[in-house]
Amino acid sequence: MAKFLAELLGCTLPDKGTPPLFEVRMPINALNKPCNVIVRECMDNMPQTPPFTGQLNTGGYNKNLYQSKEEGYPGLFYHDNNLVSGSLEALIHHLVPTVDYYPDRTYIFTFLLSSRLFIHPYELMSKVCHLCMEQQRLGDPQADKVFRKIAPKILQLLTEWTETFAYDFRDERMMRSLKELTHRLANGDEVYRKAVGQMSQGLIRRLTVLSQYEEALVKINATASERLTALKAKPQAAIQRDMLSICNDPFTVAQQLTHIELERLSYIGPEEFVQAFVQKDPLDNDRSCFSDHKKASNLEAYVEWFNRLSYLVATEICMPVKKKHRARVIEFFIDVARECFNIGNFNSLMAIISGMNMSPVSRLKKTWSKVKTAKFDILEHQMDPSSNFYNYRTALRGATQRSITANSSREKIVIPFFSLLIKDIYFLNEGCANRLQNGHVNFEKFWELAKQVSKFMTWKKVECPFEKDRKILQYLLTAPAFTEDALYLASYESEGPENNMEKDRWKSLRCV
Repeated sequence: MAKFLAELLGCTLPDKGTPPLFEVRMPINALNKPCNVIVRECMDNMPQTPPFTGQLNTGGYNKNLYQSKEEGYPGLFYHDNNLVSGSLEALIHHLVPTVDYYPDRTYIFTFLLSSRLFIHPYELMSKVCHLCMEQQRLGDPQADKVFRKIAPKILQLLTEWTETFAYDFRDERMMRSLKELTHRLANGDEVYRKAVGQMSQGLIRRLTVLSQYEEALVKINATASERLTALKAKPQAAIQRDMLSICNDPFTVAQQLTHIELERLSYIGPEEFVQAFVQKDPLDNDRSCFSDHKKASNLEAYVEWFNRLSYLVATEICMPVKKKHRARVIEFFIDVARECFNIGNFNSLMAIISGMNMSPVSRLKKTWSKVKTAKFDILEHQMDPSSNFYNYRTALRGATQRSITANSSREKIVIPFFSLLIKDIYFLNEGCANRLQNGHVNFEKFWELAKQVSKFMTWKKVECPFEKDRKILQYLLTAPAFTEDALYLASYESEGPENNMEKDRWKSLRCV
């Protein structure tokens, strides 16, 4: 998306601190089962990195098999052969390969995802490196046989880490530990040097693309501000250009929205879901694990995109002078929303509905009287927040099942209503303790957390099958979107104030 965004001129995003357009309120108990009954049947579907099979002699260590309690490191506790809790040190030892052991790869994902609640990634990497060099005697030139057995497993672990949690390595301390360990590995054999080189190049490439993407977003925001300023100076210029003049085909617009959604989703790292809710570890009196700074903010940028789309839809509706034109714009976006639903793009669908339900739009009663609202009523029913979004969750399950059995790339698309996904994860985090009374990590909770995040990991990897239309994409990302006050002013200009409160607000806005 870095190149894609760099080609565009800019877009308008809500100011920081703008309240979300769609507030979701739900009881915690309605979202998640109690910790002692959390299901773990989804573990085998968690993200996995292909092993070095064929390149290195990895043997059978990649099998997704759990060690029993008796075989594992002391301090780990199991139930029905599933890890449910353990001390932090024991869990770290459980991550590190040995001559005859490689950690279950669902464990790797789950622990790397959740461990940041207790320890900085760079501190974890330092401990992993120390254990690898100490336990496997990588620095001992006489331990060649041990080295050959353990080296491919360490490489595999590092590959899992760098590919799935690449943003951790924006920290110089992480890179120092990684270089120290990979240097020892690369000294052993030409095959290992080649594997280390490929892993390092892949990591650098991912971090470079991320930086380019973030730089492009900064330029987009700057250009967007300029366009909004220009619009305020010459408001009549906006009449010459609106969504319908760019494209009047709702199916095509829904496809281009899906492009934007999938490309922005692809830059969100799984760890961002955990870091968004990180709090002080009760066993650490000094600081939160992420009190210094975040390594990525793509989750926040994606929420801002939702808000931008909602404001853009409201702007497009409030801007036209003629009632007939406004009604036509509303019907157009209803059709766009319906196509988003059919595609499986629930985030754009909800953003459009949210924009239409904003007060400056909903108060346009004369305009709405000219709209055929039957299709809109159906969409609102599908996204009804009652019963913990029961209708939406049913539709999401259907789209997910379709994606699993899909024969075409289009059928694989699942773009969840992102704000609700975040809230689900938030309430899961809040509803269960990170540690048990004995101080052990409540790993049963983190299996469920990883299961939630792994679904997202599957959805974000889907390649958009639709052809890009640069003209439409540019408009969606760069067209000025009014602020809330500007929307109210445009709404009052279209259909005059109906009561004293609206009259007072109109007068106030006109004086600004």
